[in-house]
Amino acid sequence: MSITIVNTTKNTIVCMRSVFANTGMRRLVGLLGKKQLEPETGLLIKPSSGVHTFGMRFPIDIVSLDRNNRVLGVWENIGPWRIRALSLRTRSVLELPSGRIRECLIEAGDELAVKHD
Repeated sequence: MSITIVNTTKNTIVCMRSVFANTGMRRLVGLLGKKQLEPETGLLIKPSSGVHTFGMRFPIDIVSLDRNNRVLGVWENIGPWRIRALSLRTRSVLELPSGRIRECLIEAGDELAVKHD
């Protein structure tokens, strides 16, 4: 299922073609085996209280979201073998190409809207 994600606080498009990882298998596999994330793409993992980059081949940006899709935290350029976004308040995590947080000016407190295509 492809989704579009918009930062309604900043009125910017974060992702045009994102994947919604909402099943156990999709959450388990995530971005493993991928060589990169294409520009303007991402992976929304829901439910999730944090993510790891074990076995990944490229750095990513990570956005932690609460139950209302409000940004709790951002982590930029996270390389392989890391754990991030762990929180009891985190309900979903958005994985983006490295540099996308800065390009879209995403910061804690922003609200994101998820639009299913």
